Amino acid sequence: MLYNTEVTSRLNSKNIQITAIRILVLQFFLSQNKAFGLHNLEERFHFSDRTTLYRTLKTFTEKGLVHQINDGTSSAKYALCDHTCNSQKHSDIHPHFYCEQCNETTCLNSVSIPEIELNRVFTIYTTELIIKGVCDVCNKVA
Repeated sequence: MLYNTEVTSRLNSKNIQITAIRILVLQFFLSQNKAFGLHNLEERFHFSDRTTLYRTLKTFTEKGLVHQINDGTSSAKYALCDHTCNSQKHSDIHPHFYCEQCNETTCLNSVSIPEIELNRVFTIYTTELIIKGVCDVCNKVA
């Protein structure tokens, strides 16, 4: 993976200080079409310590570069945000698919979660929809 202008542009647009590990982690996000957790980053970047990787994910989440996905497993997953997300609001309102065979989580960006109207006065901060089943890759293997 090469250091490129897309990586620096994305980091700069979110006011994230550019460091070597942040460049590498963002390049990894850009090369994936699925969500992944801290343990995946630890495997990929074995030369870095867990704390640095965790702080990188935390910064990326706080600045609206990635969103956290709670797919019902014991660890959070992360995926790139839409360009409209920022530090005040994540606008990634889409379902996620969790494959119970390969344990991978995928954003379903083309599917929208309908706006939910509640008949009481609630303040909604987030909406999550996890669809579980077997992904297309695992279905081909079976």
